[in-house]
Amino acid sequence: MRLQPIIVPGWKNSGPEHWQSRWAALLPHAVRIEQRDWESPAPAEWISTLAAEVDHARSPVLLIAHSLGCLISAALPVPLRAKVAGALLVAPADVERADAPTCLRSFAPISRQPLPFQSVVIASDDDPYCRLDRARAFAQDWGSRIVVLSGAGHINGDSGLGDWPEGLKLFGALRRRASWRIPTPAKRISPVPVCSVS
Repeated sequence: MRLQPIIVPGWKNSGPEHWQSRWAALLPHAVRIEQRDWESPAPAEWISTLAAEVDHARSPVLLIAHSLGCLISAALPVPLRAKVAGALLVAPADVERADAPTCLRSFAPISRQPLPFQSVVIASDDDPYCRLDRARAFAQDWGSRIVVLSGAGHINGDSGLGDWPEGLKLFGALRRRASWRIPTPAKRISPVPVCSVS
């Protein structure tokens, strides 16, 4: 079954050197979320934009989220979560930290409900926007597998990852696990003919 990749950028969008932008060109059929205002994000609007894209998808969704995009992915309305097969949650932003930019604090409290689909949190041990212990706590609460990178910063365009082949491998593994868990549609069973008793 084909899965629909949806790329979910974070605050200020992902520039041309960001792995998300490169993946948008590499992954067949990938859709990229476009927010109305990348500089002044509003939680309800950002979540609604993602929800509309997930609802519009004709096949199960694979979310490819970065930073603030991870938080809106985790906050997806419950009825739509059934359409999500998996999520790659890269460098979740800790908007609850003391030095978080004012415009991001409205995304607190961070949704910590278990996610009912396959998910992987990828965190760096030197991310300036989320301490590793916080990323681990998010992963535990979301029920996500965690992968820790060494010295990758915020895992963005400044990290010099290029096409980020390691990330593509992790995405491929997530895609395979998600595919195995998608229930196949039940085969239609013909009604049992009723025998008339003479």
